[in-house]
Amino acid sequence: MTTGRRTPFPPRASRSLRAACLGALLPLAACSVAPVYQRPEVAALPAAYKEAGPVSAAGALWQPAQPADAIDRGNWWTLFQDDDLNRLAAQVQLSNQNIAAAVAAYAQAQALVREQGAGLLPSVDLTGGATRSGGEGSARRGTTAQAALGASWAPDLWGRLGSAVSGAQASAQASQADLASARLSAVGSLVAAYFQLREADAEIALLQDIVEAYQRSLQITRNRYDAGIAPASDVQQARTQLANAQADLAGVRQNRARYEHAIAVLTGVPPGSFGLPPAPWIARVPQVPATLPSELLQRRPDIASAERAVAAANAQIGVQRAAYYPSLGLSASLGRSGTGLGDLFSASGALWSLGLSAAQTVFDGGAIAARVDAAQAARDARAASYRQTVLTAFQGVKDQLGTIRTLEAQEPLRQEAVNAARLTETQLQNRYRAGQVGYTEVVTAQITALSARRALLQLQASRQLAAAALVQALGGGWQAPWAQATP
Repeated sequence: MTTGRRTPFPPRASRSLRAACLGALLPLAACSVAPVYQRPEVAALPAAYKEAGPVSAAGALWQPAQPADAIDRGNWWTLFQDDDLNRLAAQVQLSNQNIAAAVAAYAQAQALVREQGAGLLPSVDLTGGATRSGGEGSARRGTTAQAALGASWAPDLWGRLGSAVSGAQASAQASQADLASARLSAVGSLVAAYFQLREADAEIALLQDIVEAYQRSLQITRNRYDAGIAPASDVQQARTQLANAQADLAGVRQNRARYEHAIAVLTGVPPGSFGLPPAPWIARVPQVPATLPSELLQRRPDIASAERAVAAANAQIGVQRAAYYPSLGLSASLGRSGTGLGDLFSASGALWSLGLSAAQTVFDGGAIAARVDAAQAARDARAASYRQTVLTAFQGVKDQLGTIRTLEAQEPLRQEAVNAARLTETQLQNRYRAGQVGYTEVVTAQITALSARRALLQLQASRQLAAAALVQALGGGWQAPWAQATP
């Protein structure tokens, strides 16, 4: 209902009455029909991970970090104390395009929060215009000017707009967690590719030494063949050994190139213009303390994102429920009209209006109820996804803890196998020179020794990768900024 009359200003009594009505509506604006949000419950959490245990170093080549180095922090990759890795990780966070996309998505979510919040405030508009009318031979010619200032406001009686704002805020927080996930994933991929590249460097150095050793063995075998001591088959076996080692070396170099290309893409650089020179491998594994299971709910960005998605879906239930109740709207305008611009400021040209409108759905064939049911089902689906994310996160932590303990136990055994294989190889080479054994036994010993040394390198790389994966599984030192306390 809208009323209007031509008078300079409304009477004081009318203003008081409308102010009283407005004051009565304001408490209603604080009402909300959205269900009270509670974080979905998950299965009973254990007090600690049973796979967790002391992580110690094994082998002379292994350099464990001090426990103080493993204190949770954002730049978790610095635990490995590798300057090249630190430099590349910083570059990833600046130039990685997946992170850039996540940053843009978070900015978009923040803008949506501001847009939804603007709906709680009145809107004000200013209009104006001038019309010149007349016709040929007509005496009714003239100019009409108009200017008006209008305002409208829809009180949020049942919390529909407030629920929309809460949902947008939860979605923005989910986007913030998604951004943390993107950073964690990008840096984690870099760390994995970097360690594999450095392991390839170590394996290339090993195979180069092996190729040189096999070349010497081939020369010895040829000398013995030329002297009539060894058969031609010994020479062929030595040549086969050398060719296989050279082929393995070419394959490892190709693998290194692929890791180098992956690092280039992660750092936002075309692979053709990127190069990472070989460097000594820093085979260091930090001690990573596992957080308590309950702390994981606030430390994993993917869990935080899933939980915020549940909160956003819960707010949408309130948005849909508000449609059951009437909506009110208030409007006001103050304007002036005259036959010229000068008349706009005369008292006789003042116009004002105040309006109150109400709307209530009487029958919609169950559409509102269907939308409420759909919102509740969406909330339940998000809750189930949240619980599954939590279970998967616990699985990831437990898997990495088990992997770390297994690899730790395997390393001294691998080192023992390397020592024994080297000793056997040396003994058989000496016996071959003395004519006590055939060259086939030497070849077998060489294959076993090479296999043992490569297996040890790969295990050491796996330990570094497992430590990095555990840090990622624990959230990389990240903490949900909106979490007040650990439950």
